[in-house]
Amino acid sequence: MITYILRRILSSIPVLLGILFVTFALARMIPGDPCRAILGEKATDAVCDEFIHRHGLDRPIPVQFAVYLDEVLHGDFGDSLKYGKPVTDLMIERLPTTLELTLSAMTFSIIVGIPMGIISAVRHNSVIDVITMMIANIGVSMPVFWLGLMLAYIFAVGLKGTIFQLPPSGRLSPGMMPDPFYEVWGLEVASKGLVGVFEFISRMNVLNAILIGRLDVLWDAIKHLILPAMAVGTIPLALIARMTRSSMLDVLGQDYVRTARAKGLPRRKVVLKHALRNALLPLVTIIGLSLGSFLGGAVLTETIFGLSGVGRILFDAITSRDYGIVQSFTVVIAIFFVLLNLIVDISYVYLDPRVRLE
Repeated sequence: MITYILRRILSSIPVLLGILFVTFALARMIPGDPCRAILGEKATDAVCDEFIHRHGLDRPIPVQFAVYLDEVLHGDFGDSLKYGKPVTDLMIERLPTTLELTLSAMTFSIIVGIPMGIISAVRHNSVIDVITMMIANIGVSMPVFWLGLMLAYIFAVGLKGTIFQLPPSGRLSPGMMPDPFYEVWGLEVASKGLVGVFEFISRMNVLNAILIGRLDVLWDAIKHLILPAMAVGTIPLALIARMTRSSMLDVLGQDYVRTARAKGLPRRKVVLKHALRNALLPLVTIIGLSLGSFLGGAVLTETIFGLSGVGRILFDAITSRDYGIVQSFTVVIAIFFVLLNLIVDISYVYLDPRVRLE
């Protein structure tokens, strides 16, 4: 098993290097002049020449890539051309919002989608099966931005004043400003890198509220996440439900399942223990590949629900030709995607014992 895991980790290294190269190349292909995009069209040639030289944009492309690769390997993503501050600081500010939304949407999709698929497979060709798959098809068909607007209108306006009212924007209610967990715990950290990690974690409101034991903050953060998570997670939920149904129908027709039933095992045990585990292999693959849908939907949803995450800053960076932000955020998201798929590959070892022999 260790050999299998190491082989998967080593095979991810060329992928990450390829991502670094492609991201660097695409950022340089963005049309327009970064100097005038940031300083304005009235910037003189002398000012632009000094701006380009100061940020190393006049160096040969191979030299720029070598410097960029060296900085990334040392954890330095450079400075933003537009904001004039380290990109790492911008990541600490913005990335937790998108990551928290993505994980919430993924949790929502898995918790709702898998049971829907199981019930639909067990009640195959019944009214419940038809209704469940109809809901799944509707979920796949709805655009994220339209669904987000409808959810905000229904739960913030239509249900205003009821117990079902939910906040349409923001991450926490006004006046709800919890202290970071490392300050509450009284931690004194000398390492700058460790301070950045603690700051990153503390900006994930749900996790920070759990760590400081503030149930009121936790509930408020969850309420603000429900609508964005539903908007982002609806399409992946539909895909997960349909894949679960398909995999379960295939497994429920196998001989060992019929044998378990013939032996008199309870129906729930046959479905959840014998059938579901063998149906999880393709399902886990789909969940890993759906990460792109989660991240892409999160970028759109952040605009609708007024969340200051990766989506808004990436849009501003592209329009202003801020290479540092475009490259760095794209690389970090791609690395997150690769790591999640690596976890999916490793999970095969536990789901399918035959993988250990490969």
